[in-house]
Amino acid sequence: MPNSFPLPTLRDLESSHFELQTGVPYPEPDNQGYNEKAVPKEDYTSTRSSTDVESQASSTDASTLLEEEREQKRGSRVSARMISDAIIGLSDGLTVPFALTAGLSALGNTKVVIFAGLAELTAGAISMGLGGYLGAKSEEESYQATLAETNNLVSTSSASAAESIKAVFSPYDLPQNLTEDLTFHLAKSPHLVQFLMHFEHALPEQEPSRAITCALTIALGYFLGGFLPLLPYFFVGREEVMHALWWSLGVMAVSLFAFGYGKTCFVAGWRGSKNVWDGTKGALQMVVVGGVAAGCAMALVRVFNELSGQ
Repeated sequence: MPNSFPLPTLRDLESSHFELQTGVPYPEPDNQGYNEKAVPKEDYTSTRSSTDVESQASSTDASTLLEEEREQKRGSRVSARMISDAIIGLSDGLTVPFALTAGLSALGNTKVVIFAGLAELTAGAISMGLGGYLGAKSEEESYQATLAETNNLVSTSSASAAESIKAVFSPYDLPQNLTEDLTFHLAKSPHLVQFLMHFEHALPEQEPSRAITCALTIALGYFLGGFLPLLPYFFVGREEVMHALWWSLGVMAVSLFAFGYGKTCFVAGWRGSKNVWDGTKGALQMVVVGGVAAGCAMALVRVFNELSGQ
C-alpha cells in the first residue's frame, strides 16, 4: 500500500530547524518579498552563536548558584552546630549550678554560696569545654579515617566502589538500567569520594576549628547559664541568704521558661498556635526540672547539715 504522506525533504527539515531557532519563516528563493523579511545567513549564524553563548552562560550561572548554595548550607550547618553546643552548655548551666546554690542556701551564709558557686562554675565550665573538645576531635578523627578508607577503596577497587554506589540507590527502587547508568557515570566522576562520604557514610565535612569552637561555646554557655542564679547573692548581706534565694528562684524561673520556650520553638518553629503551645510545654518542663533539682539539693543539704550537727 503506497504511503499517502510524502516523506519530509532536507529543505523541510532545515526550514523547521530554522524557524525553531530564529522564530521567523525560512527564506524562500522564489519569493522576493519573502526574502526581504528573511534573516540573512550572517544573522542566523549570529543567532546560533548567541544561543550557544547564552546556554553556556546559563550553565555557568547554574554552577555558580549551586556553589553559593553549598557555601550557604555549610555556613548554616556551622551555625546550627554552634547553637546546639550553646544549648548543651546552657541547659546544664541553668540546672546544675542553680541546684547547687539553692542547696547551699540552706547553710545560711551568702559568702559560702558565692565562693562555692564560682568554684563549681569554673570547674564545670572547664569540664564541659574539655568534653566538647574531645567529642569534636573524636568526630574529626572518625571522619578522617573514613575518608582515607574511602579514598583507598576508590583508587584500588573500582568494583567495590561500584557496589557501594549501587547500595546507595538500592533503597529507592530505581529501574536497573537507570541504576547502571548512574553507577557508570559516578564511577568515573572526580567527586566520587565526596558522594560516598555524603550519601553512604552520612558524614559531614569537619571544619578545622570545630573542636575549639565547640569547647568555647559549651564552656561559655555553661558559665553564663550558671552565673544567673548566683547574681542575687552579690547584692544582699551575709545573713540574708534566704532573701537572695527567693530572688534567685524568680530569676531562674524566668530564665528556665525563656530557655525552654526558645529551645523548643527553635526546632519546631515560632509561628502558629501549635508551635506556641509546644514551646509553652517545653518551657514548663524546664521550669519543673529545674525546680525539682533545686528542691532535692536543698533537702539533701538540710539533711546533711542536721546529721553533722548531731
